[in-house]
Amino acid sequence: MAITTATGAKYYIGGTTAISYASDAIAIAAFEALTWVEIKEVEDGGEVGDESADVTFQSLGDGRVRHLKGARDAGTIAMVVGDDPLDPGQIAMRAAERTKFQHNFKIEYEDAPSELYENSVDYFRGLVMSARKNIGTGDNVLRRTFNVGISTEILTVDTALLP
Repeated sequence: MAITTATGAKYYIGGTTAISYASDAIAIAAFEALTWVEIKEVEDGGEVGDESADVTFQSLGDGRVRHLKGARDAGTIAMVVGDDPLDPGQIAMRAAERTKFQHNFKIEYEDAPSELYENSVDYFRGLVMSARKNIGTGDNVLRRTFNVGISTEILTVDTALLP
């Protein structure tokens, strides 16, 4: 697979339906069955992916610090959008920020290596933690930053050959 740009990536919010992570296949099928609302005018999609906590232990015997991998954290996406008060996806994000409920999210990448393939997709659940408006200076586009705290494993459906 060749490298590609982020151009064409699309972000979606899909309601609060709980997803069972009994197996990746079951969870992916449940995510794929949801109704999704695209979040439009995304300028910067942030970063996603697990990072392990650094757990340290200092040995008295040799004076060395040992590093171990602790809990995994998929992070918080700082999604920057051109503020559009009429966009259904942004409306859903602002509404989600006012709740304490987990929401479903989907990111589809325009990364199919040819017309014979489908794009890859990431699915996860998280909390919309903020919906701050970025005003800036006179010549700036009004923007909004939605911070989404990811609470689950990120399930990736890699590019696949079309049937």
